[in-house]
Amino acid sequence: MTLASRSKELAALGVATCYEAAGRVGLLDIPLTALLPGQSVAGPARIAACGQGDNRAVHELIARVEPGDVMVLRMPRPEPVALFGELLATQAQHSGAAGVLVDAAVRDVDRLRELGLPVWTRFVSARGAVKAARGAIDVPVALGGCVVGPGDWLVLDSDGGWTMPDQDIETLMTKARSRVDKENGLLDKYKTGQLSYDLYGLRDEDEKHAARP
Repeated sequence: MTLASRSKELAALGVATCYEAAGRVGLLDIPLTALLPGQSVAGPARIAACGQGDNRAVHELIARVEPGDVMVLRMPRPEPVALFGELLATQAQHSGAAGVLVDAAVRDVDRLRELGLPVWTRFVSARGAVKAARGAIDVPVALGGCVVGPGDWLVLDSDGGWTMPDQDIETLMTKARSRVDKENGLLDKYKTGQLSYDLYGLRDEDEKHAARP
């Protein structure tokens, strides 16, 4: 499977399905706002571990981004400092980045939306970053209860973010496809008026409980 086809399928599967199929692991448990609602992207992580209040590492990362990458930008402590705005987004888009996750702030929000680059962010703030500390590129970072390493897979959509190491992704996709097939079967039944209360046996359980002396 090519990178592009894998990215497309994972993006279509979405965060919730991947998370459930993975045994409820890999969810990035941080508040994220999608600047372009309705977008879903997936791709290998490229990471800028920035200094506090500093986005020098983001400039270096963009010089290394390859088509299909998902950029991850973070500082040691989340705070509303804009690590990313129109100028950096223009470069990232030209480099072919699939999307950007910012565990800090973005600014130039209207311009970012006009560009159409999918961006997820913790904060929105006009407060700018400095460029004093080099930081580090493509190193593992702690993010939302997970560790995201360079090349790990990321899925981002309106439900938030999810991650998994590359070596486990094929097994995950097989499980996710089975889950989608099962859910589609349930949807067909619900459209005919059948109820999850009955299909999951919950009504029987409640009736048995109510009949106990």
